[in-house]
Amino acid sequence: MKQMKAKLNQAALFVVLLAALMVTAGTAIAHHGFADYDMTRHETISGKVRAFQWTNPHTWLWLDVPDGKGGIILYAFEGMSPNYLGRRGWTRESLKPGDQITVNYFPFKDPAKKGGTLASAKKESGEILNNFVPAGAR
Repeated sequence: MKQMKAKLNQAALFVVLLAALMVTAGTAIAHHGFADYDMTRHETISGKVRAFQWTNPHTWLWLDVPDGKGGIILYAFEGMSPNYLGRRGWTRESLKPGDQITVNYFPFKDPAKKGGTLASAKKESGEILNNFVPAGAR
C-alpha cells in the first residue's frame, strides 16, 4: 500500500512539473517570436534618435524621421535585451537623443505601424551597432 501511494505521489508530481514546463515553454517561445515583423523584407531609414530605452525584456529605439513635407514621423524599433546587446559592445549610452543614425530593420507586418525589429544602427561616425544581423540583412 505504501509503495502504491508513493508511486501515485510521484506520478502526480510528474504531471504537475510537466504541465508547468509546457506552460512556461509556450510563453517563452511566444515571447521571443518575430510574428509581428516581416522578416522577408529588409529596409533602411535615417533619422534622429528621440530616445533609446535600455529596458528588459527588450530595448526600444525611437527615431524621428522626416516625412519630406516638413513633418516628423516617429518610428519604433524593438531591439534585443540589454544583456544580449551588452555582450556585443552596446551600453545604455550607445545611442543618445539627437544622434543622427541610419537604421537597418525588418518592418512591422502592419503597414500602419512605423518601425520594426532592429537589425543594426549606423552612427554618423561610421560605427555600426549590430542588434542581430540575419543573412538577409547583410
